[in-house]
Amino acid sequence: MVKATNTKDDIRRMAKEENVKFLRLMFTDLFGTIKNVEVPISQLDKLLDNKLMFDGSSIDGFVRIEESDMYLYPDLSTWMIFPWSTERGKIARVICEVYTTDGKPFEGDPRNNLIRVLDDMRKAGFTDFNIGPEPEFFLFKMDENGKPTTELNDKGSYFDMAPMDLGENCRREIVLTMEDMGFDVEAAHHEVAPGQHEIDFKYADALTAADNIQTFKLVVKTIARKYGLYATFMPKPLAGINGSGMHLNMSLFHDQGNAFYDAKGNMELSEDAFHFLGGLLKHARSFTAICNPIVNSYKRLVPGYEAPVYVAWSGSNRSPLIRVPNSRGLSTRLELRSVDPAANPYLAIAAVLEAGLDGLRNQLAPREAVDRNIYRMDASERQENHITNLPDTLHNALKDLAADDVMRGAMGEHLFQSFIEAKTLEYDSYRTQVSQWERDQYLELY
Repeated sequence: MVKATNTKDDIRRMAKEENVKFLRLMFTDLFGTIKNVEVPISQLDKLLDNKLMFDGSSIDGFVRIEESDMYLYPDLSTWMIFPWSTERGKIARVICEVYTTDGKPFEGDPRNNLIRVLDDMRKAGFTDFNIGPEPEFFLFKMDENGKPTTELNDKGSYFDMAPMDLGENCRREIVLTMEDMGFDVEAAHHEVAPGQHEIDFKYADALTAADNIQTFKLVVKTIARKYGLYATFMPKPLAGINGSGMHLNMSLFHDQGNAFYDAKGNMELSEDAFHFLGGLLKHARSFTAICNPIVNSYKRLVPGYEAPVYVAWSGSNRSPLIRVPNSRGLSTRLELRSVDPAANPYLAIAAVLEAGLDGLRNQLAPREAVDRNIYRMDASERQENHITNLPDTLHNALKDLAADDVMRGAMGEHLFQSFIEAKTLEYDSYRTQVSQWERDQYLELY
């Protein structure tokens, strides 16, 4: 999806020509939830002049009530008119950055934070950090009250077609809607698990990619409801089948092109690529809390369901955390396989970029590639190959995050403290609950 270069006059003209009646001003909270302030088109000039305010105290991870007044500054390049409309006219959205009353970027805005980390990248001599996401989701049926159930909409599996894949029409409309909105969709197919789907869209610069992920989630949920289905990006909604991931394909660029490519290098990878990879591996356990941010994320990161569990890399197999796909030249990239779609994309991308930059700054060398199936190794074999585990609970992931100053810097102090506090409370709430599994396992035995 290519962002347009829009002026204020361009926005006014398009709004008038397309009969836009409402503006949806979108931003993202600490947890990656899309928030919006909807205003009538009469407020357009106020928005374009950066004078629209909202109450920041009502947003998770933002500010206290005595500091509540905040401004929404629109990124005009994100102006988009939704292809669906109401009887009263069309709705346009624009993604905004949150500013304080003294005109400074708010440090608790995840999008502002990614912009800050990208500035660090440019100071290090690089021009772009490209991200190609692969988000997966499930489609469930809804009950007569419009509430989601856990009844899958099909019994299909990888690359199945109708009639096995009953979500095919829904998925096709999602793709067509995305293309109407300017996305370049590269692939759409049924995933391994029943009711599970994947739609891949073309890579983009890091900020645009994060924006695209948020827009994608909104489109998927909106279109699914038209078909009486509920789309969820929960990583592991059902036991016994694969969970949903959001692999991140990443590449770093400088003025000479793809910084990861060297035709004469080992595996045709540059020293920069290996150092970036070294940084990813060093900080992998620490950024797991950011890339896998909910209790449920760790129900996906278990052996047996294709999700990565071990900190290792490979150029040939899919069991390690990081894979180097075969493409070279401008397409040379690293694929981080642990990320799930519950992650806040602005925070996740900032975290992996800062991890890689730390590898470059300190010239960290990754250990040798592991080209065997790690799932078939026993503990002693993994130890011999210096393979460590990813955290197995949110609690353990938070401990690693809290001890990593590089990841603290990747989030900034405001977001870091808010995240640790909120996620600690989330885990504390979880561990006080008693599950049906525990009752089935222990009630009669003890």
